This record gives sequence, structure tokens and C-alpha cells, in this order.
Amino acid sequence: MQTSPLVLASTSQIRQSLLRNAGLKFQICQPQVDEEQLKDQNPDLTPLELASLLARAKALAVTAPAKTLVIGADQVLELDGRSLDKVSSMALARTRLLQLRGRKHYLVGAVVLAKDSKIIWEQDHRSQLQMRDFSDYALEAYLEQAGERILASVGCYELEKEGIGLFDAVGPDHFAMLGLALLPVLDALRTYGGLRS
Repeated sequence: MQTSPLVLASTSQIRQSLLRNAGLKFQICQPQVDEEQLKDQNPDLTPLELASLLARAKALAVTAPAKTLVIGADQVLELDGRSLDKVSSMALARTRLLQLRGRKHYLVGAVVLAKDSKIIWEQDHRSQLQMRDFSDYALEAYLEQAGERILASVGCYELEKEGIGLFDAVGPDHFAMLGLALLPVLDALRTYGGLRS
């Protein structure tokens, strides 16, 4: 049973879906955070440090009533120790998928809870993904099937949809790879008064 108001500092459809499917009621607030500026100001951060910085900034950018719990989350794709940004066209999506083909990369993320403009809990995660050495034909078929919606994903794939077929192995936390470490979030909500345990 939910015991306090909850705000998700994100307009991510998949994060909203994960929380909704877990039975939570929440408001959605788009945080006014200039992600590119934060990245430019902090060029030496590791991908995990960057994800944490962005998750914190999003949660703290939301003005919420007293005792409201605010969830902030972010995820970064790490390849060869560096962070990759989203691409802006299907041509660049093809290049990105060719860059990842047959290789390991990581989705690193952070999720935080804030209350009364203070971070009260944080957890990070790092998931390993092994992309298949798929054929050029399979790549073109995937791009045609998935279309421009994959531009919303830094890896140009959607693990919750047909993009999962591009992979040999993923893990360990399915929810975290989708963008929100759901089980730790639910545990934190129970700990900090958002859910009755």
C-alpha cells in the first residue's frame, strides 16, 4: 500500500510503465535539467559518475510538496570506458549498431530518491550486454521494423521490444537495463515511507 505522494522526475515511457505495472501511483514531472551542459561541465566523469550526477540533478530540479518522494534516474551507455550520446538520424543509428555489433558494452545507471530537496537514497548499477554478430541483412530488417523510435535509445535498440533479438546475452537486472532498477526502488520506498512493508 502506498503511503506518501510520489513524483517521477522523468518523461520516459518505459520508466512510467515499470512503476505503473508495479501498482504505484505517481505524478510525472519533466525536470528542467540541461543534460548537455552538465556533460560539458564535467568531461572527466566516468559513465557511472555521469549517470549519478544526472539522476541527482533531475530529482533535485523538481519542486514538490513537503514529504513527497521524488524518483530521479538516468542511464548511460558505456563502450570502451567512455559514454556515448544519442544519435539524431537513422543513418547514424545504423553506424551505432555497427559499432556495437559483436561486442560487449554496458548500460550504467543510477536511481535516487529525494525528499524536501535532499537526496535520501541512491543506487547505481552496471549491466553487461553482448550484442550478436548479426548479418547486414538482419541489421537492415531491424532498422526497417523498429523505425525512428530507436533514436530515443542511446544504443538504438529497445530491449523490451524486437531489439532484444540483437543480443546473445544481457544481465543481470532486466529492469535496470530498461532504465529503472525497480526492485531496489520498491525496497527504498518501503524503507523511506513511500510503501507499507
